[in-house]
Amino acid sequence: MLATLCILTLVSLLMGKDPRKLLEKMRGVNWGPVFDKLLANIKTYAIKAGRIATRPLLTLYFVVTDKQTTTTEKAIIYGCLIYIVLPMDLLPRSVYKLLGLADDAAALAYVVKKVGAKITPDILLKVDQTLDRWFGTEVIVEQ
Repeated sequence: MLATLCILTLVSLLMGKDPRKLLEKMRGVNWGPVFDKLLANIKTYAIKAGRIATRPLLTLYFVVTDKQTTTTEKAIIYGCLIYIVLPMDLLPRSVYKLLGLADDAAALAYVVKKVGAKITPDILLKVDQTLDRWFGTEVIVEQ
């Protein structure tokens, strides 16, 4: 139910609609367990997608779990992340190949633009540390 409300909030904002009624339904949500399950979904996605594709998702994950993030921001970030990591899709990748990634990319670009100011050096450090734990330390070779 919460995932549906968050995806609908994201879609409402993308369409220029007022999401206040949807946000009202989320009042008092305990986000902690939701975020724990979300991280597990991102990790499962990461195994298939790889380090580079996982980086923006982890960045948004750490923004959404930050205490400074508003309910609206939490809703759109959570909606975007769930939309990307779950197999359901408006344009299924298995059918539409590259075009099937377009809706995911559009949602991701919109949300990153909306919350970009919340992406701090501390968040980027957490992202790098998590990616190193999941994939091993990245070695950069200068030429």
